[in-house]
Amino acid sequence: MLKLLERLSPSECPKLLHRVVDGLCGRSLPKRLQYGETWSLLEWGDLISSINHFFRVVVGRKCSDQEVQEMLGDLESVRADAILQCVNARQEEIRQALVDRTNRICSTQLDDFNWQLKLALSSDKLSSLNTPLLNLCLDLTENGIQRGVTIEMNKEELNTLITTLEAANKVILQMK
Repeated sequence: MLKLLERLSPSECPKLLHRVVDGLCGRSLPKRLQYGETWSLLEWGDLISSINHFFRVVVGRKCSDQEVQEMLGDLESVRADAILQCVNARQEEIRQALVDRTNRICSTQLDDFNWQLKLALSSDKLSSLNTPLLNLCLDLTENGIQRGVTIEMNKEELNTLITTLEAANKVILQMK
């Protein structure tokens, strides 16, 4: 879809790219009326979506200039250079917009936690249980309101939680 940029003059291409980045960062997107003679409505939607996706992928993966050039493939060199210059100039701004977008998914923050290990010796149904249990107390803040959440887990549930947290940590380390 980025091939559609070749319909735009070389001097207008960087302007459009920067306006798309503005939209990605929460400011106003370029108006279709300005480009109505260049692309149809469907082409316009596909182009803006493709440029947005391209910028998010390139910045999210921290692609090198060479990787960006490879991803652009057979796009005309003037347009490819314009895209590369836009990515380099606005990379930190795009990255911050992606982080903000991710943070908006959930406004709850973990403030503190506490845990206790208990051994359940019996229950009302079994006289001999001998099951280790973990009590996990989470202090959360959501929209300025603090609340506590207590979770009791057996060994299998704790292993699942640890595996999930390790996977999340791996993703976070890859994003750095």
